[in-house]
Amino acid sequence: MQDTIKKTTAETTERAKAMFGDFNARTQDAVAKGAKAFDELNAFVKGNLEAFVESSKIAAKGAEDIAKYSAEYGRKAIAETTENAKKFAAVKSPTEFFQLQSELVKASIDSLVTESSKFTENYLKLMGEVAQPISNRVAVAVEKAKIAA
Repeated sequence: MQDTIKKTTAETTERAKAMFGDFNARTQDAVAKGAKAFDELNAFVKGNLEAFVESSKIAAKGAEDIAKYSAEYGRKAIAETTENAKKFAAVKSPTEFFQLQSELVKASIDSLVTESSKFTENYLKLMGEVAQPISNRVAVAVEKAKIAA
C-alpha cells in the first residue's frame, strides 16, 4: 500500500511539475510578447509625436513666411497708394483723371488676381507640407493594421 501511495505521489508530483512548467513557459512567453507589443506601441506613439512636432514646425515656419509676405505686400501697397495719390494730384483735366483712374483700377485688379493666385498656390503648398509627416504616420498605421489582420 505504501508503494502505491509513493507511486501515486510521484506520478502526481510529476504531473504537477509538467503542468506548472508548461504554465510557467507560457506565462514567460506571454510576458515577452506583451513587452514586445508595449515596445512597438511605444515606438509607434513616439513616431506619431515626432510627426506632429515636425508638422508643427513646418506650420510655424509657413506662418512666419506668410506674415513676412503680408507685411511686404502691405508696404508695397502703401508705396503704390502714395505714388498714385501723387499722380492724381498732378492731373490737369477730368479726361486725364478718368484715364488715370481707369489705368490704376486695371493695374489694381491685375495685381489682385496675381497676388491672390500666388498666395493660394503657396498656401496650398504649405498645407501639403504640413500634412506630409502626419500622412506618413497614417501610412505606417495602415501598414501595421494590414500586418495585424
